Amino acid sequence: MPGWSRSLDSGKLRALGVTGAKRSEALPDVPTIAESALPGYQALQWFGILAPAGTPAPVVQLLQTRIAEGMRSAETKARLAADGAEAVASTPAEFAALINEEIEKWTVLAKAANIQPQE
Repeated sequence: MPGWSRSLDSGKLRALGVTGAKRSEALPDVPTIAESALPGYQALQWFGILAPAGTPAPVVQLLQTRIAEGMRSAETKARLAADGAEAVASTPAEFAALINEEIEKWTVLAKAANIQPQE
């Protein structure tokens, strides 16, 4: 059990909200930030595996199939859940769409906050 979970259980911490689009399986009674305060709010932490440009489609498909199998395994789900994370096994097109959405969202935010790229 992670330290944050013990602190929540003991009452030392109070969870105000989770940043995802839906409630966390690890904290089902904690609302999303969008539910409780800021409609439309979502900030994700995500990880993924990318292949070099030009990787043959059959190779990409094989990798996606095998990785998705691993992500759906009980062991993987349990290990991620122990850290409050959830396994997602999307398709290459779905993952590309997520990456593009995230780039657009954070680019707009950075421009609005006048954050300049560092060289």
